[in-house]
Amino acid sequence: MKKHFTYVDAVNQVYLPEHQFNGVYRSETGAVPFKVTKRRLHGGVQDGIDVVEIDSGRFVFTVALTRGMNVLCARCDDLELKWDSPVGGPVHPKFVPLFAPNGCGWLEGFSEWIARCGLESNGAPEFNSSGVVYPLHGRIANLPARKAELTVDEESGVIELSGDVREVSVFGHNFLLHVKYSIEIGSTKLRVEDSITNLSSMDDEFELLYHINTGNPLVGAGSRALVPFKTMCPRDANAVSELPEWDRFVDPVSGRPETCYFFDLATDSDGKTKTALFNRDETRGVALSFNKSDFPYFILWKTQRPNEDIYVSGMEPAVNFPNTRSFEKRNGRVVAIQAKETRVFSFELEALVGADATQRCAHEIAALQKNVVPEIQPSPNSEWCE
Repeated sequence: MKKHFTYVDAVNQVYLPEHQFNGVYRSETGAVPFKVTKRRLHGGVQDGIDVVEIDSGRFVFTVALTRGMNVLCARCDDLELKWDSPVGGPVHPKFVPLFAPNGCGWLEGFSEWIARCGLESNGAPEFNSSGVVYPLHGRIANLPARKAELTVDEESGVIELSGDVREVSVFGHNFLLHVKYSIEIGSTKLRVEDSITNLSSMDDEFELLYHINTGNPLVGAGSRALVPFKTMCPRDANAVSELPEWDRFVDPVSGRPETCYFFDLATDSDGKTKTALFNRDETRGVALSFNKSDFPYFILWKTQRPNEDIYVSGMEPAVNFPNTRSFEKRNGRVVAIQAKETRVFSFELEALVGADATQRCAHEIAALQKNVVPEIQPSPNSEWCE
């Protein structure tokens, strides 16, 4: 039997300020208690943010309805999946100056484990004589869901949270982002499926990138990234200087520059690929799986400063590299979408708890690399890096 709850429906003026649903899923392997809680945060810069926490028995994750349906943090057993952003937690979009003069106001609200970047643009800020044209990472992460619904299927044991976010303006773009998170009760895997619809009567273009950011306690000195690839290049001089240790994490250094590496990933015969982050002793990790037909590009982001500043790594599947929109347009990486067309993108995140899980994941990634000789370019690729 499916149970359905509407948390937000702006069109029909439906709003559920608080809600809790408890249940027990019974299968051949036993009974698993689960719980879903919806509430509104109060006080400080988080004031007014609606969040939904889904505890599926093992995997727990919290979605900020007010921040583009992004995932604030997650936990599986004793494994925390998060990072410690210096902004101190979720920030309501009303406190984020997206069009700050430096184009980087987006960073004043950046704290999520999964953060969407797009849709008009998703890379570095871009300016003209009047000021900011495209702010850093776009608008979608700072737009609230206009609709959000929960479905619990007590027969199949699947919990789904979905939401609609509109990026639209008069005489501008008219995009609908439909987000769907689904998880099986008792599972260690979270599936994310996003669809983008061009509601306009005119053809348009978009960009899309996901920051999947993991830091303390999983990622720290001694951790490593596993990335199967055909070609990789450092984004800039900072990344060039750290190229020998691109896949390793080291002791934090105050003020250390961020580094980024751009990839063309290796896949299996169906286009499927996988990347991962492991902790120091390789007994904990997180794996990201997707199809390269959805995300032809991948970015590994590393910032290794003291944790009170920022120690984090981002696994970033994308339809383009995070350069200025005009640079990506010139290099053919801005995605065309026809009037009324819908494009669907999906990926899966798996919490790796225990050495058996990390070893299995490492073998799967090694199999993707087995028949591909990786090319590491010693300097930024002029077609990839601005």
